[in-house]
Amino acid sequence: MKKILITGGAGFIGSHLADELLAHGYQVRALDGLSPQVHGPEGRRPDYLNRDVELMVGDVCDREALDRALEGVDAVYHFAAAVGVGQSMYEVAHYTRVNNLGTAVLMEALIARPVERLVIASSMSLYGEGLYKTPHGEVREGGERSLDQLRRADWELRDTDGAVLRPVPTPESKSPALASIYALSKYDQERMALITGRAYQIPTVALRFFNAYGPRQALSNPYTGVLAIFASRLLNDSPPKIFEDGLQQRDFVSVYDVARACRLALETPEAAGEVFNVGSGQPQTVRAIAQRLARVMGKEHIEPEILGKYRVGDIRHCFADITRARRLLGYEPQVRLDDGMAELAEWLADQSAEDRVAQASAELSARGLTV
Repeated sequence: MKKILITGGAGFIGSHLADELLAHGYQVRALDGLSPQVHGPEGRRPDYLNRDVELMVGDVCDREALDRALEGVDAVYHFAAAVGVGQSMYEVAHYTRVNNLGTAVLMEALIARPVERLVIASSMSLYGEGLYKTPHGEVREGGERSLDQLRRADWELRDTDGAVLRPVPTPESKSPALASIYALSKYDQERMALITGRAYQIPTVALRFFNAYGPRQALSNPYTGVLAIFASRLLNDSPPKIFEDGLQQRDFVSVYDVARACRLALETPEAAGEVFNVGSGQPQTVRAIAQRLARVMGKEHIEPEILGKYRVGDIRHCFADITRARRLLGYEPQVRLDDGMAELAEWLADQSAEDRVAQASAELSARGLTV
């Protein structure tokens, strides 16, 4: 059996990938620092982590810990990262250390101990704004909205004539537009892995994850995925807080589909050296997602709170064009949003969460990171 290392393997996506790999006959080892922000102050092995996963607790920036974790390993998934757009704008050193330096230390370890395949977790955040069409049908990349426009609560992107641009699916060919320290660090992780892989003949694949959702998200982490943040508020009978007008569009993809895409990236020879979007290909407004989550949780009486504010680092619209993943990986999303949300609600029924959203919002506001 092939032995696979997942850095960050005790986390949300990493643990689901471990289940997927184990079900297909792989051995799995996880290296995870068990960050208190994600796993709580106890720093213990999460109950949801499959008992067949060999967990090694260690810092991804620690070369000795990485060398131990790489012993006897055939392939590596690099998922270890600090996650969160807003927090990255003031904990700059922390995000740069974990994401950029951590990846650099891993690359040096892999130069000394090459593997058959490296799969790197990248992010849709590196696109910044997605792709758009003008009223005349011209496809163009979205630019930045001015602070003056945002202060007027004029949220949509416009062309030079003032006409609203229409969002369309974003392919991998779109140029990066790095709007946050988090986005910059994810792009750095992706490029570092691909450059090193090419130079040292380590077949490398980068997967740009869109908004993954499902059981096991860290509900008390106010910088995690938007659905987990909304769930935390609803579990405490508080309204989800939504920036701008709530009509910004995102791509919500089941963690089970993400895990399957990750396995396909390992098993598909043609994937080496490529970058793939991993999403559902279906846009949803953030407001509609909040309302749908409240409904499946039996809390439809709690309407989201529309803040009418802009958060520095946020973008308006971005959802995935998954044509390349379909063609080269054979990837096809299998979990319908209604089914995925119903399962999420079932899991949430047995969960509790410490609502830290107000604290996180206050931190952003105190630093002038909301407009």
